[in-house]
Amino acid sequence: MQPVPPSAIDTPPQRLCASADLIERGRAHGFDLTWNGQTVPAFALRFEGRVVAYLNRCAHVPVEMDWQPGQFLDQDGRWIVCAIHGAAYEPADGHCVAGPCAGRRLQAVRVMEHDGSVFWWPQAPLARPTRSESPSATRPVPTCVAPPPEALP
Repeated sequence: MQPVPPSAIDTPPQRLCASADLIERGRAHGFDLTWNGQTVPAFALRFEGRVVAYLNRCAHVPVEMDWQPGQFLDQDGRWIVCAIHGAAYEPADGHCVAGPCAGRRLQAVRVMEHDGSVFWWPQAPLARPTRSESPSATRPVPTCVAPPPEALP
């Protein structure tokens, strides 16, 4: 991750939700934050035992990605999928592995778990892991991703 300036470290974290609210590969917890002077939606979810959070904005075109409120993962719970463009993102690091934004990544939000709660930093710069930190570097790339059939009209 990029270094966090001391002023951001001094900013008190905000409680987002109870840790138990984020079920492994389940529904995400949505929240709003201010980014570049605008209120934008974000979400946190649990993947491979770890809480991750991102702006709810596709890297291709800045549209909200969930196919239903809080539903970001494909039907197998493997990829974050943009319901508009079908772009597939690695949940662990936000890297786009398939679709119109391949090679880009979601904008990460700094989060942590402590004493049964999930916290985020409203004033901290948004985190952006480098590709070398990515645990997904050797993961398979999806050949086709889509929202679950029940989400389709």
